[in-house]
Amino acid sequence: MVKIIQRRSLGLQSVYDIGLAQDHNFVMANGWVAANCFNKSHSTAYGYVTYQTAYLKANYPVEYMAALLTANSGDQDKVQKYIATALSMGIEVEPPDINRSGVDFTPLDKNILFGLSAVRNLGQGAIEAILAARDEDGGFESLAELCDRVDPRVVNRRALEALIYSGALDAFDTNRNQLVHDLELILEWAQSRAKDRAIGQGNLFDIMGGEGDAPTSLETAPKAEPVEDFQESEKLKLEKEILGFYISNHPLREIERPARLMAPISLANLEEQPEKTTVSAIVLLTEVKPIITKKGDRMAIVQMEDLSGKAEGVVFPRSFERIGEYIETDLRLMIWGKVDRRDDRIQIIVEDAEPIEEVKLVMVEIPAQDAGNIQQQQRLKEILRQQAGEENAAKVSVIAKIKGDEKSQLVRLGSQFRVQNEHMAVQALASAGFRASSSVLVDLKT
Repeated sequence: MVKIIQRRSLGLQSVYDIGLAQDHNFVMANGWVAANCFNKSHSTAYGYVTYQTAYLKANYPVEYMAALLTANSGDQDKVQKYIATALSMGIEVEPPDINRSGVDFTPLDKNILFGLSAVRNLGQGAIEAILAARDEDGGFESLAELCDRVDPRVVNRRALEALIYSGALDAFDTNRNQLVHDLELILEWAQSRAKDRAIGQGNLFDIMGGEGDAPTSLETAPKAEPVEDFQESEKLKLEKEILGFYISNHPLREIERPARLMAPISLANLEEQPEKTTVSAIVLLTEVKPIITKKGDRMAIVQMEDLSGKAEGVVFPRSFERIGEYIETDLRLMIWGKVDRRDDRIQIIVEDAEPIEEVKLVMVEIPAQDAGNIQQQQRLKEILRQQAGEENAAKVSVIAKIKGDEKSQLVRLGSQFRVQNEHMAVQALASAGFRASSSVLVDLKT
């Protein structure tokens, strides 16, 4: 705790509270400036709450993150950020499950289960009907049983499609396209059975009770002709439309580890970067807004996301002329640009971009005993600088593989050591006695 031992006037000063941009100070009669500071009791209360929060996160991480996700379930940006945080803590967030999910995010043994309330087009009435049926007669074993046991007027087609697209019915069939095709026939079948029950007319198989080899009523439910499942990209797109984010997978997850190496700054941490800082990021373009300037030049405003969060980007005409072919929705790109703050918003001025499948790199293998050799370091620097080429033309990153007896460590060299041509750089390094090779980002193993 800090103890104040002296006070003295500094004249009229600009003093701001953390998080407030505007001046809201008080000039006292003696000319001193007093900010809206916390008193001791207020500070103590904040400190105690901070301690409690830290304790819960450290000792009950699954429960803590589940509560945090539930409390912020209405804010998609925060949910995506906290899901990324959970993943970094080794906690998986599982898709909703018709037989296990509750209303909110549910802590499991080591993972968190997505809540039904976060599924779009699934109203509160539908959720209550599903949970009531589940509590009364146990879990559901098929789409036909689900449609038969819940009121089709409450859990309607729109709600059932949302459950399918979100992955909540994967326990019945992982082929979501098949479930969509089955749904049309099953709904008609279930509605007919509901009408029969309403007028007291039992089904023949209900009366027989499925005795002996006689089929049960659910086994007579219709089924569509077999169809292939959605392509992975289409499945994820539909999942995101219903949940607001990718859960079962993410287009960038397969390169998560090399992405952290090549672009260590995530979009969630963009606000921490100073103005005009040059950054690189591996992103998915989720929205592209083309713009024609008054001069007739083409540019674009884009919405981007990575595994941690979202950000806005601007591609001005000069850059768009070179990379416009890559500025399309659902493309995975490595971008280079500068941090820009405008109107209390932060964005990236995108100066260059390349599809991740085309992002190349150079790998230099350095024995651990040579890693600290100043002469070797200087030789490596000079070779790489010679391979930089024209100004701003060097985009190929160089990765040093520090190779020990039992394990290796990958280290990305700074942007000043990027090279223009990976093949010429490898050849130059090999001629100087370095073991080097080139590869593409998607093949990088960390």
